[in-house]
Amino acid sequence: MGIRFSDEGLKFLRALARHNDREWFGARKEVFERELKAPMLALIDEINHALEGFAPEHIRPPQKAMMRIYRDTRFSADKTPYKTQVSAWWSREGLEKTSGAGFYLSFGVKGLVVAAGSYMPEREQLLAMRRYLAEHGMEFRKVIEGKRLRGLLPEFEGASLTRPPKGFVGLEPEVMEMVMCRQWGLSVTLPVEVGLADGLKGEIVKRFKAAAPMVEMLNAPLVRVGRKAMF
Repeated sequence: MGIRFSDEGLKFLRALARHNDREWFGARKEVFERELKAPMLALIDEINHALEGFAPEHIRPPQKAMMRIYRDTRFSADKTPYKTQVSAWWSREGLEKTSGAGFYLSFGVKGLVVAAGSYMPEREQLLAMRRYLAEHGMEFRKVIEGKRLRGLLPEFEGASLTRPPKGFVGLEPEVMEMVMCRQWGLSVTLPVEVGLADGLKGEIVKRFKAAAPMVEMLNAPLVRVGRKAMF
């Protein structure tokens, strides 16, 4: 039997959505630790073993890959203290403290989200990625529009600009479309039942594996050669 989430864990998340306060959570923290945190850490560990075969630079200790349940409310109108899902992010080695491309997973009341890409690149990273895509845009499009990849991760998230960024002119329309993006991600939201089934790891890994070439391309201009960055 593979690692999966439990009905009790899903029940906890549904209740948390209705009672999102510290007193309620504190009284039930043991349930969170047992039914959600523990299986997520175990799932991350299993996925790490699979990453050895196609994205070894993204293997991270489970405690580092798992994201905190506590929300950052400093700049949000929503002051509820807890997220209503458990999630994990596999960044690339050397880019852990920045926003390079990686792999994402979350399990919550709305379903199981599997995603890959670069979602919040810093200013210098964004410029480096755009310069890279200006030269490799058609190759990149071929990767992200592959039939198998888009069958597994059908949603493209680009947050496009309304006009070309400064300094980028004379590009083919198909390339410019990629350069105008502020992020590059593919995702899918699967039914919550997938998170409760024994085949959970397989559903995630096959999508991460399909997205690995895209992730590698996005990180290409960001990786360091020796101690000197490429941008």
